[in-house]
Amino acid sequence: MREHGGNLDLAQQRFGGRAEDWIDLSTGINRLPYPVGEVTARAWTALPSRAETDALHQAARHAYRTRAPIVALGGAQAAIQLLPQLMSPGRAGILAPTYNEYAGVLSAAGWDVQEVGELDALEGADLAIVVNPNNPDGRNHAPKDLLALLPGVGRLVIDESFADAVPALSLAPEADRPGLLVLRSFGKFFGLAGLRLGFALGSAADVAKLAAASGPWPVSGAAIAIGCRALHDDAWAEATIARLARDCVRLDEMARAQGWRLVGGASLFRLYETPDARAAQEKLAHRHIWSRVFAHNPAWLRLGLPGGESEWTRLGEALAR
Repeated sequence: MREHGGNLDLAQQRFGGRAEDWIDLSTGINRLPYPVGEVTARAWTALPSRAETDALHQAARHAYRTRAPIVALGGAQAAIQLLPQLMSPGRAGILAPTYNEYAGVLSAAGWDVQEVGELDALEGADLAIVVNPNNPDGRNHAPKDLLALLPGVGRLVIDESFADAVPALSLAPEADRPGLLVLRSFGKFFGLAGLRLGFALGSAADVAKLAAASGPWPVSGAAIAIGCRALHDDAWAEATIARLARDCVRLDEMARAQGWRLVGGASLFRLYETPDARAAQEKLAHRHIWSRVFAHNPAWLRLGLPGGESEWTRLGEALAR
């Protein structure tokens, strides 16, 4: 497995404690998750029906403000795994540094992968990939600048896994344009990563290929039931967006007091430059708070946002030591 956040088992091996003793801030997952409520017995015991799946697709179209063709999958990662099935191998351009699964999946499928630093350098790629907002630095691009890439690339994939809190950045309303594919994650913003739910939006032909490749029941009945409920809950989404904005400011202030410099971030994580990221990680880990470091940059430390006040208090105490 490639290096990722959420590797709490490694933290436990090194620093002890049970999983429930830890605050895992190594991921960009909302730690105040959507209240799922009750799920019917049928959602657990029956295969999902076509009508139920269609209802989930409609809920996603509502949340993402689009009328484009859409397919539900087992997380955005499932869509990434299926990308090589959309077209024959060629040259893939990836705006980097970014989520490392794209390069790994495409390379394994025989693609010539080139990581580039600017949008213009994606010109001429058979497959161009942009994560917007980007993981891990939060860099983002205006929709018009991304759409300007379309004539010059074979297919453009925009990963919007962290776009829920910034809907103005989303290309979901334009996803039915030929050559454009938009990926969305459900689990991050709604704090339900274990549900394994995500979506791909694009042209009818691309969505049909992904749907066929994913099989007849790509998501569970429980994911459908909870997804329908959450994606229609506009009030919860609006309140969460406002809270995350406040919490980003709060976390940045705590980091600034440590002498850390804000490099960037999105609504669910912040990236800081520190004198020694591994030392900072260990300092927090001794208080059972896990963070993310990066092999390619020893100064970078990424923190997700704490959940309730008890987590904020524990983080503050750990930083003060």
